Amino acid sequence: MNTIHTTLSFLFFFTFNFLDVFAVPNTHLCHPEQRSALFEFKKELEIKFSCKSYLTDDDSVGPYKTESWKNNTDCCYWDGITCNPRTGKVTEINLSSSCLYGRFHSNTLQNLAFLTILDLSYNELYGQIGSSVGELSHLISLDISYNQFSGQIPFSIGKLSNLNNLTLSGNKFSGQIPSSIGKLSNLTYLALSGNQFSGQIPYSIGNLSRLVGLHFSGNSFVGEIPFTFGRLNQLTSLLVGYNKLSGNFPIAILNLTNLSFLSLSYNQFTGTLPPNITSLSNLEYFHVRNNDFVGTLHSSLSPISSLANNHLGTLLLPSKLRGLSLGSNNFRGPVDFNIFSHLKSLQYLYLSYLNTTTKIDLTAISSLSKSLEALDLSGNHVFATNKKSSVSDPPLQLIIELSLRDCGITEFPEILRTRQNLEYLDISNNKIKGQVPAWLWTLPSLYNLDLSNNNFISFERPAIHGLSSPLQYFFGSKNNFTGNIPSLVCELRSLIILDLSVNDFNGSIPHCLENLKSNLSDLNLRHNHLSGGLPKGAFNSLRSLDVGHNQLVGKLPRSLMNCSSLEVLNVESNRINDVFPLWLSSLQNLQILILRSNEFHGQIHQASFRKLQIIDISYNQFSGTLPPDYFVGWSSMSSLGTNKDQSTEKYMGDQFDYYSIVLKNKGLEIEIVRILKVLAALDFSGNRFEGEIPDSISLLKELYSLIFSNNAFTGHIPSSMGNLTSLESLDVSQNKLSGEIPQELGTLSFLSYMNFSHNQLVGPVPGGTQFRTQRCSSFANNSGLFGPALDEACSNIHTPSQEQYETRDAKENEEEEEVFSWIAAAIGFGPGIAFGFTIGYILVSHKPEWFGSPFARNKRKSRITATR
Repeated sequence: MNTIHTTLSFLFFFTFNFLDVFAVPNTHLCHPEQRSALFEFKKELEIKFSCKSYLTDDDSVGPYKTESWKNNTDCCYWDGITCNPRTGKVTEINLSSSCLYGRFHSNTLQNLAFLTILDLSYNELYGQIGSSVGELSHLISLDISYNQFSGQIPFSIGKLSNLNNLTLSGNKFSGQIPSSIGKLSNLTYLALSGNQFSGQIPYSIGNLSRLVGLHFSGNSFVGEIPFTFGRLNQLTSLLVGYNKLSGNFPIAILNLTNLSFLSLSYNQFTGTLPPNITSLSNLEYFHVRNNDFVGTLHSSLSPISSLANNHLGTLLLPSKLRGLSLGSNNFRGPVDFNIFSHLKSLQYLYLSYLNTTTKIDLTAISSLSKSLEALDLSGNHVFATNKKSSVSDPPLQLIIELSLRDCGITEFPEILRTRQNLEYLDISNNKIKGQVPAWLWTLPSLYNLDLSNNNFISFERPAIHGLSSPLQYFFGSKNNFTGNIPSLVCELRSLIILDLSVNDFNGSIPHCLENLKSNLSDLNLRHNHLSGGLPKGAFNSLRSLDVGHNQLVGKLPRSLMNCSSLEVLNVESNRINDVFPLWLSSLQNLQILILRSNEFHGQIHQASFRKLQIIDISYNQFSGTLPPDYFVGWSSMSSLGTNKDQSTEKYMGDQFDYYSIVLKNKGLEIEIVRILKVLAALDFSGNRFEGEIPDSISLLKELYSLIFSNNAFTGHIPSSMGNLTSLESLDVSQNKLSGEIPQELGTLSFLSYMNFSHNQLVGPVPGGTQFRTQRCSSFANNSGLFGPALDEACSNIHTPSQEQYETRDAKENEEEEEVFSWIAAAIGFGPGIAFGFTIGYILVSHKPEWFGSPFARNKRKSRITATR
């Protein structure tokens, strides 16, 4: 009995204490003020559920870490949050690649004073980094790379004495680097690449003796590399390419004996490369392309005799090199490939545009490393003997990537026939004629082939049927191809991009291209002589379709509705006869729509094009009126960021860097090459539209170019167009517009081209600076315009007709005469009448004076850049 009693007492005691132990989770480890700070941080941001994760290729899955941040839960167990298990203080925030969007306020984190790691990289955050960041004194790692942050680095950054990693790459930071950054004595990695920093690199960086990686590429730094860099003896990678640095090769770098990666490419360095660069015995990657270095690439001259005789240093290279980029400098004399013979580990060699007269025989390159995988000889004099090599080891045996662009080659190099590893071949901009050899399609690894801008006339048919080529990207534009598009193209089942533009193909677009529908993303057949209609089969994966400047007829196939990924549709300059394709508004990704110069007709009913950036429906037969709210719902053209910190630039996919479009802008047709950046433009000219210009046009605040010319629009120009703050080009000429030019347009500081001619406009021309720089022809054939923005030399064009102002002047003068008649009566009958008539005569005879200033064009250059 006692035993039972003892046992029950023990169980009761154990159960009581067991429950007490497991009651601990009811008390959160996370401190309330810490949770409040994190909630405040979350409140400022939103999740873009449509964003593509940087961690996975599955668009449907997003690492939305902040979704787990809920009330009444322990913040120490939230995704991306780590706490000190003893104190409960938040020590780490890792929200990298979390699809976050919004303005970041660094002072929100002030209550997280024990934070050691902050990683917000790969999101869409914007704003500036305030000086309060210096209060996070425990920070060891700060990574906010690949966002849209702007402004300057605060001087207070120097207070983070424990920091060993500072990564700000891929943002829009500007200004100079604060010298206080030299106080971060524990820093081992500093990355500022891909920003807009300017000025000189501070000497204080030489104080960071523990630095292992220093990455400053892709900014606008000027001046020389500081000599203090010679103190960074732990440095293994130094990347300062793509800046505006100048001076001679920084000799101080030769002290960095641990250096394995050095990039000085795309700067303005001059002089010779140092002959003792071999002192960098651990150097594996050496990039100095696109500078103004001089010297020789020949092994027969010693460094001493070379420097003494002609000041052109012979280059001696470290033996461990794996990657070497020397192209686009001013090396002189012959190129001796024996200079590379001791580089047994060399994997890639870029020697493009060496500015030498040496003729390089591809079949004679036997001294290069047997492990060479990539070779760029573009812009040099290259030929291939097309004879069997006498060398026991064939050259370029393991070559994967070969670029021979712009080399003056006249025959297709037969040496490539047996290069089974070849994946990338660029042989564009040469003089190769005849047929494209059939063996190209049998190379088992070739996935990217560029034959554009040669003199090819046809394709040699392979002896075997059913090609199994892995080719994905094929560029064959600007050749002399004739006849029908060959059916062998349809057998390249892996094709993603097919560009056969600017040739002489005729016949119809082959229906067999539908065989490529599962992979084909970009199809460019513009500037040929193709006839018939567009294939009606579905190209489900199409991202861009350009068949402009052909002789196509019929209607747009409704099967294009199945192309949910379509971003570019260009059918300009054909004979397509159809109504406005309203159904295209169902394509949620459509960014560019060009229907120019066809036989489209009828009214264009209201639709919402949410992502459309460029629309050109000019020179068709569209008619009818546009309702006032017609442009409501065109979200992408309306989404002008109101905050300077927020990026407003729209970018397309990176593979559009080969593609170009022609837009009418500022009265001229301008080709935009490589449409990575999409400008907002709208062209409805050359149709039969009537009625008023829709007031909703003012919603499209992204518009860069707006053209409504050559229609029958009536009524007033909407004053709300003064809201189009990005507008640079405006053309409403050749209509029946009346009333005044809205004064609000005079406030548009970017508006550098305008045309109001051939309308029925009256009244004063706005006095803005941009209006004063226009030609007289911009206001011609409007009988009632006047004002200081017009030149005296244009008075015969602009002088108001007598009839037009007779009624208005008579009414005004009648009122003025009535007032002064009362004054005259009050003064007296005699002198008063005389005085009154005198004053009345002056007022009645008064007319507006014409004056102006000389006209000069003030065109703002387009900011279109794309670096490949």
